[in-house]
Amino acid sequence: MAEVTLGRTMITVNKNGFGALPVQRVSVEEAGRLLKKAFDHGITFFDTARAYSDSEEKLGLAFEGIREKIFIATKTAAKTVEEFRRDLEESLRLLKTDYIDLYQFHNPAVCPKPGDGSGLYEAMLEARENGKIRHIGITNHRLNVAAEAVASGLYETLQFPFSYLASEKELELVEACRKADMGFIAMKALSGGLITNSAAAYAYLAKFDHVLPIWGIQREHELDEFLSYIDNPPVMTEELEAVIEHDRKELLGEFCRGCGYCMPCPAEIEINTCARMSLLIRRSPSAGHLTEASQNMMMKIKDCLHCGQCSSKCPYGLDTPSLLERNLKDYEEILGGKAY
Repeated sequence: MAEVTLGRTMITVNKNGFGALPVQRVSVEEAGRLLKKAFDHGITFFDTARAYSDSEEKLGLAFEGIREKIFIATKTAAKTVEEFRRDLEESLRLLKTDYIDLYQFHNPAVCPKPGDGSGLYEAMLEARENGKIRHIGITNHRLNVAAEAVASGLYETLQFPFSYLASEKELELVEACRKADMGFIAMKALSGGLITNSAAAYAYLAKFDHVLPIWGIQREHELDEFLSYIDNPPVMTEELEAVIEHDRKELLGEFCRGCGYCMPCPAEIEINTCARMSLLIRRSPSAGHLTEASQNMMMKIKDCLHCGQCSSKCPYGLDTPSLLERNLKDYEEILGGKAY
């Protein structure tokens, strides 16, 4: 069984973390069943956030009575000390615990540091001194903020998007974490659902012994797939290398990762789906993307105000309005009979 140690935290877990954002979309009963099944089969690292609606509450209910046997990571998007303290207390209450193993700043636009005037990092230190948190981490989608966090030496872990679509700069970031003895938590290891071969994704990440992937899990068959890798981890083969090479050719460059940081849209466009519809149709069962509801969703692109809000908030620097227009044009051609 492959294990990962998250840098100097010394947290050691199976190389399968449970990303608990998707469990907000299922019932309390179903979430509890999935979470308990994951634990029963060897997964002990669970990642959630204050922003994931009722995800923390579902974890708290599922793990009551076995708290010491698991590691919980959660996050705060607080911008003030008051918000930070309120978020922390609410997370502790919902998770039914008196401590959080890893508390993370949730995708901040700048890297919180002591003396920066916000008081946020000092609040983290205070929470750790009071025993309410055990380790300090940061998550981000911006390469410059992530690199600054690593260089600062202030953080014990970094959570960042990482998959076999990674650029050279992202690979340098992963290596920088290794050198800094900083845990690296890989989110979006399936690139928001655009990577459809989980065995290839796992085999690629297996090359990095200090990287912990967290898989967003909503359905039992998804959980079963990753549980199967505990005893039978995929290894890189020529076949999987060919899958990776094909995907890199098709997906590298300007594509929407579906992170949702551009939302909400003032024109009520579902940007994080619409801006990658061309890929979704070709890389997943197409029928679900061609329904009347999906067509209505895509036609909302015509209401775009070209206000620039989405582009300004995109951590990947995408020209989102242009990307939406290209996806709509392709979509209308597919509706008109174009082969895909």
